Amino acid sequence: MGKHNEFGKLGEQKALDFLVKSGYSIQCTNYRYQKAEVDIIAKKDDILCVIEVKSRTGSFLEDVSEAINQKKIKLIVMAADQYVQENNLDVEVRFDIVLILKKGTTFEVEHIENAFYHF
Repeated sequence: MGKHNEFGKLGEQKALDFLVKSGYSIQCTNYRYQKAEVDIIAKKDDILCVIEVKSRTGSFLEDVSEAINQKKIKLIVMAADQYVQENNLDVEVRFDIVLILKKGTTFEVEHIENAFYHF
């Protein structure tokens, strides 16, 4: 596994830890449907949260809107719809991004709720 893959997995674990501490119930990780993958599906307050995790180092910063383009959003929404149908859920769905930024030996976490509305 490449270093960027290992770093991505570490970022996803940091996001999971953050979400659990914030009161989210993790329903699924790395959910795949066709060409789409959703990093984390979690629930909080009767809302199903479909979460994309972006991990970056302090030396690699980019605008989130560049990291998650319209094509990626379309795939994530399609996969979320499939997950809801498969599990026969009747819930509100929200699309979030969790940014993990490594600065030296520490990690900063930023949780952007309803992130797709910002694009």
